[in-house]
Amino acid sequence: MSSTIDAEPAVLDDPDAVRQSLATGPPGVALLHLERATTGTAPWTDAHHHIRVAATGTTDGGQHVGLYYGAPAIAFLLHCAAQVDDRYHTAAAHLDQHIERLTRKRLSAATARTQHGGAATLGEYDLFYGLTGIGALLLRRLPGSDTFADLLRYLIQLTQPRAHNGLVLPGWWVDHNPDPTLPTPGGHVNFGMAHGAAGILALLALAMRHGHVVDHHAEAIDRLTRWFDRWRQHDPDRGDWWPQWLTLDELHTGKIHQTEPGRPSWCYGTPGIARALQLAAIATNNPTRAADAGHTLLGCITGRHTDLGLCHGLAGLYQTVHRAAADSHEPALSQQLPALAAALRNAVAAREPAGVKNLLTGTTGIDLAAETARHRDTRTGWDQCLLID
Repeated sequence: MSSTIDAEPAVLDDPDAVRQSLATGPPGVALLHLERATTGTAPWTDAHHHIRVAATGTTDGGQHVGLYYGAPAIAFLLHCAAQVDDRYHTAAAHLDQHIERLTRKRLSAATARTQHGGAATLGEYDLFYGLTGIGALLLRRLPGSDTFADLLRYLIQLTQPRAHNGLVLPGWWVDHNPDPTLPTPGGHVNFGMAHGAAGILALLALAMRHGHVVDHHAEAIDRLTRWFDRWRQHDPDRGDWWPQWLTLDELHTGKIHQTEPGRPSWCYGTPGIARALQLAAIATNNPTRAADAGHTLLGCITGRHTDLGLCHGLAGLYQTVHRAAADSHEPALSQQLPALAAALRNAVAAREPAGVKNLLTGTTGIDLAAETARHRDTRTGWDQCLLID
């Protein structure tokens, strides 16, 4: 297994670019085979083969890469492999210096943007391709580094409000749409774990929980927690929930356009947000808020799940509840796990055999969550890429 780092952008539909995608390519498949090898349900030769497929060749190291694509994605895979097999330690360490250099460049670009008064972009800070995702990797690989501390300072600054045309906007406000098919004139502010405030909060909380604290750290956590307090909605049947995002008009009027809870998904929905709030409460030693977050998560568990994947569906819900239950002092969440596990097993048994093999929306992520349900744990820490642990 050998790789080189290329700072030039890859063409994203090129096979070599797909090879480096944690979301849709071989790294996610390799994580599944690695997890299965550690439990004895699949041979180690399969795991080694799939790791080589993902990690051999030129690795994209341009400033556009993130946790779910390019050098950080390969580094994350090798980090998980090194947790359970010593032979991957050297390869994982080899990429550390590249990730640290990349982070420095990304932080410099973000600082320049701030100094010029421009709005952030999702790609600057989010979990998939931004600095939050790279921070999730640094938390595991280089937690005591000055680079990680500076990344935390950047996120703390991002929680500070900024003025724009007479309005006070959150610092993570972006002036573009969340999706080309979902226009938000003037931009939007995102709530979710994948692209918004919950991801920032989760990383800040996890860093504090592991003892990595910088100036104004607790203040930023409190600021984000109060943001979620302000925009919390309540449904009599489905419990508390939050909008996926706010537009300028919604922020100005204080009234949201979304009329009901979205699906209970890790990426945008209540499960990811509730877990971020629980982590924040644990990090700041606030048992009342921790219990409230657990109760909020409990309220969105029941119901029919039409999507099975990690990102939008049952697999992501199960994995999130699994992690939250382990941190809860109350038994209610743990009591829900057997039913969720059974639903996941039944869905796996009933699905089409030729499903799409990818981590976020396909069979790979579903099977990884099913491995957690089967063994009541993860051996490789693969779900650290979801920022729920």
